Amino acid sequence: MREILVTGGAGFMGAHLVRALAVMPEFAGARLTVLDDLSGGFRENVLRDPRVDFVAGSITDAGLVDRLFEKRKFEIVYHLAAYAAEGLSHFIRRFNYTNNLIGSVNLINAAVRAQTKCFVFTSSIAVYGAAQVPMRESTEPKPEDPYGIAKYAVEMDLRAAHEMFGLNSVIFRPHNVYGEYQNIGDRYRNVIGIFMNQILQGLPMTVFGDGEQRRSFSYVSDIIPVIARAPLVKAAMNQVFNVGADQPYTVNALTRHVAEAMGVGAEVVHLPPRNEVVVAYSDHEKCRAVFGPQPALPLADGLKRMADWVRGVGARKSSEFSAIEIARGLPPSWQPGGRAVETASAT
Repeated sequence: MREILVTGGAGFMGAHLVRALAVMPEFAGARLTVLDDLSGGFRENVLRDPRVDFVAGSITDAGLVDRLFEKRKFEIVYHLAAYAAEGLSHFIRRFNYTNNLIGSVNLINAAVRAQTKCFVFTSSIAVYGAAQVPMRESTEPKPEDPYGIAKYAVEMDLRAAHEMFGLNSVIFRPHNVYGEYQNIGDRYRNVIGIFMNQILQGLPMTVFGDGEQRRSFSYVSDIIPVIARAPLVKAAMNQVFNVGADQPYTVNALTRHVAEAMGVGAEVVHLPPRNEVVVAYSDHEKCRAVFGPQPALPLADGLKRMADWVRGVGARKSSEFSAIEIARGLPPSWQPGGRAVETASAT
């Protein structure tokens, strides 16, 4: 039996990935192990299928990771588990590096020992920092926040693991992904989910600064098939790919589109600006050259699909991060009792 591991498989992108893998004929009969600590995902997101085995636990638990690999000798690893709050990462540095870097290293160590054939990693365009747009894979990474630094460190570690041990990997840099199964109750990341959750609660949408930040927003079902196929595409081995939508929008424009999808007027409150990359969107020609033409659902259509799902699940309470390590410079809206929107979330 082929053994496949999906970390973060109870989360947003991971839930979609497991569903995609389950219907791929190339993986018929494979066992899909989902490892997730449910810190940002939900048990009900995990596909109910006899081939899917859910394991509750964290990638930061090296002993658990080692035991899983020793038992199942995973042929393919899809590593999606992360805490992807770029802006907040400045104030939770230890938490960020423990979860996004050390946890990843635990997986890489185990994959090398198990002689895993392919390690697929979801990085982020946060590795580029305030680079010239559109950001290309040839652009020199200059991450500006601890989240982007951690992601780029994992990319470099995978490169070193390939050179030293022959571990093959495929790295994707997605950006501003949205859609069904997203945790709309997370107050620090996933701007579209936050907007929709605020609307469900009768609250105005909150925007940092003037709202002229520009991002391309990627519908999840447009990018998951590429990530799922990666281990099967020889030309993708040990390559890095930007993946996502091409058309950038301002956050101000996004508020209007979200309000329309939710069937309400666009009520917005602007909060003081925070330190963030103002313009961030990427080029995807390399991905298309290797994987072929990719679908691109118009933003309005993707938002309508997500809005239909959001209305079905209802509002979710926004949780406050309880382990702030540095309070200096923390935006007032991220203090207890505040309201926030993360405009630069990549996953």
